[in-house]
Amino acid sequence: MSEPSTPGQYHPASKLSLVRILRRSLVHRRARSISALVALTVSAGVATALLTLYADLDNKLHKEFRSFGANIVVTATANAVLPPDTLSKVQQAAGPAALTAPFAYAVATTDTGTSVVVSGTDFAAVRRLNSWWQVSNWPDPSGQPSPALLGQRAANFIGDEHSVKLTFASKSVTLNGTGRLKTGGDEDSRIYMPLEAFTAWTGVTPSVIEVQISGGTAAIDTALAQLKQALPGVQVQPVRQLVEGESRIVDRTHALMYAALLLIALTVGVSVLATLSASVLERRRDFALMKALGGTQIHLMSIFLFEALILALAGVFVGFVIGSAAAFAISEINFHTATLPRLSVMPLVLLLNLAIALLAAFFPARVLRGLQPAALLKGE
Repeated sequence: MSEPSTPGQYHPASKLSLVRILRRSLVHRRARSISALVALTVSAGVATALLTLYADLDNKLHKEFRSFGANIVVTATANAVLPPDTLSKVQQAAGPAALTAPFAYAVATTDTGTSVVVSGTDFAAVRRLNSWWQVSNWPDPSGQPSPALLGQRAANFIGDEHSVKLTFASKSVTLNGTGRLKTGGDEDSRIYMPLEAFTAWTGVTPSVIEVQISGGTAAIDTALAQLKQALPGVQVQPVRQLVEGESRIVDRTHALMYAALLLIALTVGVSVLATLSASVLERRRDFALMKALGGTQIHLMSIFLFEALILALAGVFVGFVIGSAAAFAISEINFHTATLPRLSVMPLVLLLNLAIALLAAFFPARVLRGLQPAALLKGE
């Protein structure tokens, strides 16, 4: 025998139960429920994708910028050369992750009397440092005669590019042009050869060391300070255009992701608000009946908010799967490296969806407070 209900008390055994109300709303009004669920799933999916990409965005952007070459240049003072131990000091101060490449320069004369800039360098180091260079074929430093990398413009005014005879300070050398270089810059007018062979021919040692530091502006500034401290008599300068451009692009990318997330959240919030408002207006007689039978305002609002939370939770789980797949595809297409799903973003996505659902339910909940059971049940 069930307990009698006291006046003003909402008793579930004699009234519509929470489960029945939710089932009626979610199943019998499935069009509105699906509309709200799709909106919240989109919100969760976009948030998951953006937050997953954001988690390692800095590393991926910095890695992309590393392909543009050096971000620090170490040079000797005017009319001087770098001390013999400069390269080892640079490598020690910059850290094991840094890439370095030495360059020595001299102006030689071809057998046709044309002057050309010749640079001695370490081809293996340059290939790692300047991966953006367009090279037809990287020379083998052990080849004979000395292999050379010819800039595109330099190759145009050299007759036989496969046998290049150069003269410097009355000393001649014959190079084998095994590859062509195209950068669109000064490198196109130069001839590059192995550093050891260059120094043996000209007696000139490196005057420039290009350095590539991994990481953002903070890492580059730290490396600059360490290099200046280790090399007091040498000029250490950042490549400002690259460093500042990297910083601006990273900051703007962050701002764009924040703005996109906010815009999606606002759009979804409006959509869910419209859906929930229509749901309340459509079921106002049901809520009025519950109120007339003794249901309190807290009971009614709890039912309504619980319905919104169920949709939000369902949207989070479905959206997390879709968003993780989208992040994986975007990362693979744009950065050629996979971004795996991150469970660490789930709490943030859950908070976002719950916030959207609760805020969107705020206005319809106010409508519930103003329901007048007598007037509604009379059909007024």
